[in-house]
Amino acid sequence: MLLEDALLDLDCDVVATAGRIEHAMKAAARDSFDLAILDVNRAGDMTYPVARVLSIRAIPFIFVTGYGASGLDPEYTGCPVLQKPFRRTDLAAALAIALRPARG
Repeated sequence: MLLEDALLDLDCDVVATAGRIEHAMKAAARDSFDLAILDVNRAGDMTYPVARVLSIRAIPFIFVTGYGASGLDPEYTGCPVLQKPFRRTDLAAALAIALRPARG
């Protein structure tokens, strides 16, 4: 809820939330949105399968974790990471990085 409030304060529209991996997988595969924020560990379930689907669909995402970037699976080195606890300014910076156009 705090994340949703922070996103709304940053003028973002929250189009969906998923508390379970299977719901997130369905949303990642079929829904339309500009960016996803993935808590790396959801009650013992890792969100890497969701990240894979988002990558295939070229939808940017931000990982949220208490372990920082060093705690990510090596496959996702370089992905935007928001370390818990975070401030609204940290969230805004991560959004800007994740939504930056890719350079060829």
